[in-house]
Amino acid sequence: MIRFLLRWVLSALALILIAKIVPGISVTFLAALGAAIVIGLINAFLRPIFVILTLPITLVTFGAFLLVINAILFGLAAWLVPKFTVHGFRAALVGSILYAILGAVVHMVVDRGAARSGVV
Repeated sequence: MIRFLLRWVLSALALILIAKIVPGISVTFLAALGAAIVIGLINAFLRPIFVILTLPITLVTFGAFLLVINAILFGLAAWLVPKFTVHGFRAALVGSILYAILGAVVHMVVDRGAARSGVV
């Protein structure tokens, strides 16, 4: 439970950092907390459907179309969460890429910390 809460807060902080870096993205702290959950739910339930439906174009583009899917879903999360805004496709694309990178770092850090403390 602690690892989940830690990942949630760190993911929200990652969104705030992304908003500071990428022009066209803005978010408040409370909205970032909500957006982190919404992005997680979208990635768990909608992303697999989008990936399957767009499999032919993804194969033709050697997987590059997955970046477009990620950007669309990132924009969808912004549309669903008040006070989390993404203006334009470029901001959504860059924001989704940075969020994926920072999300991987968050998971690695939290899992490594849990392994060191003996909590698995």
